[in-house]
Amino acid sequence: MRSILRIGVAVAAILLLAAAALRQPVLTSIPYPDAAPHADPATLERHVRFLTARQRHGAADYIANAFRAAGGDVSRQEFIARGKPSTNVMARFGHGSGALLVVGAHYDAFRDLPAADDNASGVAALLEIARLLGDRKLERPVVLVAFDNEEPPYFASEEMGSFVHAASLARQPVAGMISLEMIGRYTADQTWGSFVLSLLYPNRGDFIGVAGGWNDRALARTLKRSLCGAGMKSVSFTGPRDMLDASDQRNYWARGWPAVMITDTAYLRNENYHTWRDTPETLDYRKMAAVADGVFGGIVHLAAK
Repeated sequence: MRSILRIGVAVAAILLLAAAALRQPVLTSIPYPDAAPHADPATLERHVRFLTARQRHGAADYIANAFRAAGGDVSRQEFIARGKPSTNVMARFGHGSGALLVVGAHYDAFRDLPAADDNASGVAALLEIARLLGDRKLERPVVLVAFDNEEPPYFASEEMGSFVHAASLARQPVAGMISLEMIGRYTADQTWGSFVLSLLYPNRGDFIGVAGGWNDRALARTLKRSLCGAGMKSVSFTGPRDMLDASDQRNYWARGWPAVMITDTAYLRNENYHTWRDTPETLDYRKMAAVADGVFGGIVHLAAK
């Protein structure tokens, strides 16, 4: 009996360690920056409605104007993909030295669908983060990037906007990258791809996920702490990067830089994924605002190092 008990304790300890490695728990939060404004749910909705109504036509100009109004140093990265003119829109904040922090979201839509969650939600948050950064003095440079060409047929090719942008930074030190990929859908039920994950993670879709590989765990924990400080429930998944490479962070991993994806778990939660039902009415703008606040708080914390 004692031997069986010892084996049971050892197995339980191993499972707890594995769960901790997967979930990367944090015990403290990063307080929201003093006297900073907050992301506005109504503004987030306005951005999403503009992008979805036009199926991204005019999106690059709209994003550039919003970045400029926020006080960013705006530039465009023009390139050709499959014979089509493509554009990344960038805004740089902070004049300090040090390694660059990249925060990005793709603004293209799959087959010209409305794509409110995928990924007008991430772009809207990016624009609100720009507004919040406008008055901050940062000790480290931060660049916000709206990527073109994340969706098929460009995905996983050198014609992805994030591939082009990451390649342009090859000779610069990069501290890390944060990819905002679907952050607007919250539901009563959360599905998972496996029984094990369903045991380890919540069954209500009321949280935001932070996903990365083992080498990204420090960045993931920082963002979980800042999201907590902004009042947003978050969980993280730390696993093999090839299980998590379905967005723009993949092209920064390829360069050896730490990167994480902030996500509502996409198709695992959002039944409207890649359909005409992915509309502005299906998103929760208050939770989106909390996510934007949390990422902003993480940026300020990381840019102070």
